[in-house]
Amino acid sequence: MPEWLTPAILDQVAQICREAGAVIMPHFEAEGMAFDNKDDARRSQVTAADTEAEALILPALAALNPNVPIVAEEEASDGRVPDISGGEFWLVDPLDGTKEFIKKIPEFTVNIGLIRDGKPVLGVVYSPASNDMYVGSTALDIAWQERNGEARKPLRVRPVNAQGITICLSRTYGKSVELNHFLERFRVEKQVDAGSSIKFCLIARGEADVYPRYGGSMEWDTAAAHAVLNAAGGRVCRIDGGPDLAYGKPEFRNSYFVAWGGPEA
Repeated sequence: MPEWLTPAILDQVAQICREAGAVIMPHFEAEGMAFDNKDDARRSQVTAADTEAEALILPALAALNPNVPIVAEEEASDGRVPDISGGEFWLVDPLDGTKEFIKKIPEFTVNIGLIRDGKPVLGVVYSPASNDMYVGSTALDIAWQERNGEARKPLRVRPVNAQGITICLSRTYGKSVELNHFLERFRVEKQVDAGSSIKFCLIARGEADVYPRYGGSMEWDTAAAHAVLNAAGGRVCRIDGGPDLAYGKPEFRNSYFVAWGGPEA
């Protein structure tokens, strides 16, 4: 790994996420919520909070290492994508869970992930509404959480109990025929509906077992949380059983995937 990637970088990225969260929260707490629809395939929604948070994150990340390009959701939506042929780059989603954000549901996150050779090697996920921070890096063998300002604790997935699993599903996207077929393979003891990358974090902290995603997503939606989950002992792979989800693909689109906790108990 590059010499500049140190544990101190994790704390600095976490601080950048906190500062972005401080920009976002006044918009969340204000009356009403103005938004626009992007001209993309998903007709994604964007608010002033998205753009203002990203405007804070970009120069702060560049100051950590100006040689590492940054792929950020709103910049990419406007056609501004840097050269990532060197294999190392940041992936930024300044506000994941915009649909929940607009509906005043406090399940949105700030996400910053570092990619190297197609793999997420560092990730920070911050939930501004709950003041929960999740940090992980397989390169540094670090995975920790800070829940609502409490003392820092290790993050670790739990073994999957085949006799009854807890499954995370998207609060926004309903069940599909494909998802129902997937669920038939398991005895589902509990279902948790949640927005944004929080679903990965529930698995990373040992409160859920699996999150299947049959639906469109972009690399910046998953990179940070993927890194956190990997560092906590989990895995994110293609839902057809193929290799782990990779990054730096043309157009930055993900295949369908499933995020897993630990091995079977």
